[in-house]
Amino acid sequence: MLDHISRNDAFELLKKYNKDQFHIQHALTVEAVMKWYAKELGYGEDAEYWGIVGLLHDIDFELYPEEHCLKALEMLKEAGVSDDIIHAVCSHGYGITIGCGVTLDVEPEHEMEKVLFAADELTGLIWAAALMRPSKSTKDMELKSLKKKYKSKGFAVGCSREVIERGAEMLGWELEKLLTLTLRAMAESEDIINEELEKLN
Repeated sequence: MLDHISRNDAFELLKKYNKDQFHIQHALTVEAVMKWYAKELGYGEDAEYWGIVGLLHDIDFELYPEEHCLKALEMLKEAGVSDDIIHAVCSHGYGITIGCGVTLDVEPEHEMEKVLFAADELTGLIWAAALMRPSKSTKDMELKSLKKKYKSKGFAVGCSREVIERGAEMLGWELEKLLTLTLRAMAESEDIINEELEKLN
């Protein structure tokens, strides 16, 4: 896994196509969560690699939301990013029909790709729930509070429960395990994410 784009180059590539603070924050969040999961699941030596996949996973979304995961292929190829990272990035849209009418067919294979698929939408939902708290933080959020928000159909409607549940299934996990671990990952990574965001301002 050593022969991959450096973290610094990956971040510069992300910023080339993404200017919106919201999208950069989401990328940094997924990067941190992916690194946390790599260590948690026994892939510690590949944590930076997992993080780079997380950082780049939505590279095309700001400019091409209707062609999400299709344009990423072009952007990453043009930048000389390796095929394994491109596959991982494109696989997080598996089975989803995007705005241009294409149903994405790159299937997550490696455990890392399944974690990305499962955790991506969930990080958005957890962050939305955190913003409603007095602390605006995940650090003091309890699982029962997250589960309540998760079950509320009108809350964070843009975060697909179906995708999150398919992701848990791919990993062979109960939904509660995915919710528990991803909340923990975000709480433990929150300071790192905030530091990265402050550097941008």
